[in-house]
Amino acid sequence: MHDGVTDLSAREYIGVQQIEGPLVIVEGTHMVGYRELAECVDEEGHIRLGMVMDTSDKAVVLQIFEGTSGLTMPGTHVRFRGRPLRLPVSTEMLGRVFNGLGAPLDGGPPPVGEMELDVNGKPINPTSRQYPRNFIQTGISAIDGMNTLIRGQKLPIFSGNGLPHYELAAQIARQAEILGASGGDSDFAVVFAAMGVKHDVARFFEHSFEESGVLEKVALFLSLADDPSIERIITPRTALTLAEHLAFNHDMHVLVIMADMSNYCESLREISTIRGEIPSRKGYPGYLYSDLAELYERSGMIKGYAGSITQIPVLTMPNDDISHPIPDLTGYITEGQIVFEREMNARGIYPPVAGLPSLSRLMKDGIGKDMTRDDHPHLASQLFAAYSYVKDVRNLASVIGEEELTPLDTQYLEFGEYFERSFVSQGQYENRTIEQTLELGWNSLNKLPADELHRMTEEELEEHYGGS
Repeated sequence: MHDGVTDLSAREYIGVQQIEGPLVIVEGTHMVGYRELAECVDEEGHIRLGMVMDTSDKAVVLQIFEGTSGLTMPGTHVRFRGRPLRLPVSTEMLGRVFNGLGAPLDGGPPPVGEMELDVNGKPINPTSRQYPRNFIQTGISAIDGMNTLIRGQKLPIFSGNGLPHYELAAQIARQAEILGASGGDSDFAVVFAAMGVKHDVARFFEHSFEESGVLEKVALFLSLADDPSIERIITPRTALTLAEHLAFNHDMHVLVIMADMSNYCESLREISTIRGEIPSRKGYPGYLYSDLAELYERSGMIKGYAGSITQIPVLTMPNDDISHPIPDLTGYITEGQIVFEREMNARGIYPPVAGLPSLSRLMKDGIGKDMTRDDHPHLASQLFAAYSYVKDVRNLASVIGEEELTPLDTQYLEFGEYFERSFVSQGQYENRTIEQTLELGWNSLNKLPADELHRMTEEELEEHYGGS
């Protein structure tokens, strides 16, 4: 038995066996549960919360959210609470700013919780899930027209360092609305989890929401770059816990934006390395897939509940490598991806959404008659096919020169330039309706001859086509 046990019923131990990075190892404890909440008390009486990451008959491994700086092995007291970390949740949390653990950062008092929920969530019975079908209008043509977001979907943004993914995420949070949702905007909320972001990025999010007047329906969870990296592991879980309460206890439609998931995965790798676990691809732990799935699968709709959770994870691809483990595994779990293209960003196109690698796998079920417009499915398909040919023509022109292209290929180049400059590109505060987006799509197709539009019906061409 541990020599420093003072009161087993209080689950308190004096002295620890090892302190390494954010981890504390205690030996000779009673039976402690995985992910049980614990308290580390330093010699000055300051309490730091931690979570059990590994447990056995011989030792318990704790990860301390506030870091272990200043802790000593003989002077540290450890108390186990006998339950997982819980977050007091309520609708009063909308319009507020919190840290990764759910403590207020805006100077206001802690909100009065309607209930306390386990931040790890509860698994959803797959047979209880409802298939996503309702269209969410983001006001961004590249998404609404070509990669439509559906209520209950998981649609990540694959970006790179220096690209405007934070700007796009904030724009989606400001503009997103569910067309035809009962109750209108009053039933819609945004939960924003920022992990490992710099102070200027955090201020950008706050000011963006304040200036646009949408802060009252947004809950911000900020884990800054100078906060302990271990806090990033809990940040998306606290954010999703609030989202689940709003969606399934208050029948709200909640959009959860999590940025940057690469910082979250780096924290997982850091902890895995300290624990001496056998690394997998690029040094990430072998359980990276299941850990990401645990977060992503907390979205969706459940039969019998009016609310929903839609997720937009944002991640920066190291070296713009889409085959890197983080985007690769994310793509397996989620239903599509919005991919940024650095070359488009260099030409001043915002948002620099790449037309070919981007897709929404649930798009077909949320567009068309009674959802967006009858011609939307065919229009999106035709734009994709035409833009794909534009890429081939540009490659050819780089070899033989534009002056050697056929007249038809020249028309495709004109279409591609117009499509990128008018349809894809738009201002950071430009909010387009789906009607405006579709009309811009037709304006782009008008640059091509009618006999090239093989995916449109005769009726659609008669009604919308005005080219030669």
